[in-house]
Amino acid sequence: LNCALLPAEMDESMRSIAEKVFAFEVKDEELKGEVSPFDVEETCPISRQQMKVHMMLQESSVTVEKRRKRLLRMKTVSLALPVAHKSQTNLPAIDEVISTCPQYQTVPDFQRVQITGDYASGVTVEDFEVVCRGLYRALCIREKNMQQSLQRFPKTPSQYLRTIEGEAWRASDTGPVFTPPVKDGQDPFDSGNLPEDLGYHIQMKDGVVYVYADKAAAERNEPKDLPYPSLQDFVDDMNFLLILIAQGPVKTYAHRRLKFLLSKFQVHEMLNEMEEMKELKNNPHRDFYNCRKVDTHIHAAACMNQKHLLRFIKKSYRVDADRVVHNAKGQQLTLKQLFQQLNLHPYDLTVDSLDVHAGRQTFQRFDKFNDKYNPVGASELRDLYLKTENAINGEYFATIIKVRRREGSKGSFGATVGPRAMVCSGLQEVGSDLEDAKYQHTEPRLSIYGRSEQEWAKLARWFNTHRVYSPNMKWMIQVPRIYDVFRSKNFLPNFGKMLENIFVPVFEATVNPQAHKELSVFLRHITGFDSVDDESKHSGHMFSTKSPKPEEWTSQKNPSYTYYIYYMYANILVLNNLRRQRGMNTFLFRPHCGEAGAITHLLAAFMTADNISHGLNLKKSPVLQYLYFLAQIPIAMSPLSNNSLFLEYAKNPLPDFHQKGLMVSLSTDDPMQFHYTKEPLMEEYAIAAQVFNLSTCDMCEIAKNSVLQCGLSHEEKVKFLGENYREEGPEGNDIRKTNVAQIRVAYRYETWCYELNLIAEGLKSD
Repeated sequence: LNCALLPAEMDESMRSIAEKVFAFEVKDEELKGEVSPFDVEETCPISRQQMKVHMMLQESSVTVEKRRKRLLRMKTVSLALPVAHKSQTNLPAIDEVISTCPQYQTVPDFQRVQITGDYASGVTVEDFEVVCRGLYRALCIREKNMQQSLQRFPKTPSQYLRTIEGEAWRASDTGPVFTPPVKDGQDPFDSGNLPEDLGYHIQMKDGVVYVYADKAAAERNEPKDLPYPSLQDFVDDMNFLLILIAQGPVKTYAHRRLKFLLSKFQVHEMLNEMEEMKELKNNPHRDFYNCRKVDTHIHAAACMNQKHLLRFIKKSYRVDADRVVHNAKGQQLTLKQLFQQLNLHPYDLTVDSLDVHAGRQTFQRFDKFNDKYNPVGASELRDLYLKTENAINGEYFATIIKVRRREGSKGSFGATVGPRAMVCSGLQEVGSDLEDAKYQHTEPRLSIYGRSEQEWAKLARWFNTHRVYSPNMKWMIQVPRIYDVFRSKNFLPNFGKMLENIFVPVFEATVNPQAHKELSVFLRHITGFDSVDDESKHSGHMFSTKSPKPEEWTSQKNPSYTYYIYYMYANILVLNNLRRQRGMNTFLFRPHCGEAGAITHLLAAFMTADNISHGLNLKKSPVLQYLYFLAQIPIAMSPLSNNSLFLEYAKNPLPDFHQKGLMVSLSTDDPMQFHYTKEPLMEEYAIAAQVFNLSTCDMCEIAKNSVLQCGLSHEEKVKFLGENYREEGPEGNDIRKTNVAQIRVAYRYETWCYELNLIAEGLKSD
């Protein structure tokens, strides 16, 4: 498992083992245990392979014995904190700092938990070395993929990786770029300063968009000098991780470290809870209500609660009853005629008859949940009120979302608001609610299906025409994994065409913004891509170099989750590097992951995603859970949503993840289906606080995580979190803005460094 020793290309036997691991992971969930699925050798002959790997990787018995004695002599494995800004040379030997304890001028004294003789967590010294090599390489894989795609990888583990390699850590300038906030008087829809046309030629090859100087260069196969993904490297890395998460010693080590982290936090809380609360009480002005919090996972089509939608429907009927709003097979219908055709009258509607709220009947029934998007079970009403493409060009949907203005008044940016646009004058729309709340932000998802190449242009036209903008909203694009539906209806010839429809228009707008002004403006407000659908549907296909290329995937069968994830990541990687060269904003990859299905989904996201939504199945894989902790991969969790679909509220792993130190945030998912109040995010926090007994410091820490995780710009995060927010540990925490106790932040940082230091110790040569 040594990153330096293994060749770049895995041999056939390693691939075979990875396939067996994958086959087991996609079995029926009821047949598997939650922690240790590979107890029986016949299920997966991992023990035999393990012995071979050990024999190859073990050093001489003399060297092993020396290392064993050195580890046992250690009185304590404490913190080896890399301080890159003080020194650009190699970090000092870990032995020299083994007894040091970090001192922070801004952190009050608090009681720390120190463990002596802690080095192997229940595994042998030989296994400990193998475990550390595996975890080290796993972190290297994620670091490489995040840097190539201009996504985020934390500084602290990067410093430890360089220390292990004996190299000096240098700050990287790679990372996401977000559009700065709109200044007063500035038009967010202004297209006057778009860059000029580069004249590049765009062409998709093997599912990935390539950029050429011109058509002649494309014919010569000479793409521009941009990073392009390697399918072979990705599959090799994936196979390595598949074997890693199934290895007995690695699972034992990770499981014990996670139990230790949980217990350590509980002891910390018992010893320091009052001191943390004292810090918060002495913090003027700031409390939980006025610290910034972001709804990091919400779908635009369900961003309002059910009562809000009902009131909107009734108001629209009173104002627009005689307006043509629907086109049914060439027959134009007014709003009144549409309701008559459905045998309905808005006056008689209630939230119960609207039937958009999820409940016990949707548990483990994702198909029934999707039907809840149809008010009164009528797809016509969904098309009219919750879609961007319809006979009125998505006007009602835009009106529900955007900021309300008074009739006849000038909008924020000079647009006169007429009576029709003010169908719901007197109602607080979603954008208005957020701005009135001031301290809440949201990241709604809009859908691009990949069915047609015109989808982007139509969505951008809707966004610009209706001026759907709020400073409290950052937009994302979600791509439903429903190729099989489109293929069965002959909308698409192959999966490659779906990828073309999703990504080629964005590349064209990046190369020539002047020819795609509306789309270029729209893309400025987009912060990331999401991949959505029912994860519990198994494909059974293991992604490998032998998998059909996207243009060869003509089957009506849906590709696997990993297949989707790789090709989305691959195109985002190229797109981000091209946009950065042009001085444009870049995009994060933030898929739904781990809500259901196999844990291989979480493995694919570990390799490709900046952060994920849900992550419930991390509790089934101690190795992946520990890796998500070490890499501090943000997880947007939605306990109320899970309670209606996949997991009872009391069994949600949110408090468990939070106590262990995983970077979790709270989100609403679908307020229309799961919430009752006009502040669904506060509802989510309130219920979690009561059920999980969260303290004020806990809730403010989760809120801070949501701001760090989201797509807000650097300027906005400086305003909301403080100037040093990018620093990790207490130096990056401004308690005056976050209301998170410095004691809590110091504890989190020291614990994180402690775990990383254990890996460094395991790989340290004599």
